[in-house]
Amino acid sequence: QLQLVESGGGSVQAGGSLRLSCAPSGSHYVSYCMGWFRQTPGKEREGVGYLYLPAGTTYVADSVKDRFTISHDSAKWIMDLQMDNLKPEDTAMYYCAADPSGASCAYGSLHPSSWGQGTQVTVSS
Repeated sequence: QLQLVESGGGSVQAGGSLRLSCAPSGSHYVSYCMGWFRQTPGKEREGVGYLYLPAGTTYVADSVKDRFTISHDSAKWIMDLQMDNLKPEDTAMYYCAADPSGASCAYGSLHPSSWGQGTQVTVSS
């Protein structure tokens, strides 16, 4: 079982930045993938970006790729989402997720079986 704990959400004005972190603990295969998803009420959950391990390859959705960056601290096994030039439409609950088996890990794709509790990001205009 893989546990995921997010941190770093909060409120910021448009144009500001936030950094989210996800710390996994528990069992996983050497090759697996993690990522960030976001959801607002009444909308489908949207994949924001993914990390493929152990290579460290990252994928960021076209809708945010000029503003969001995914990074990985391999020593601490922490995945970060750096969000710059935030917009009000980025307001959502952000979730860290993972496929610890690696079965669904393909570039640009992630079908998680483990989810964090979510962290709220609110961007005001």
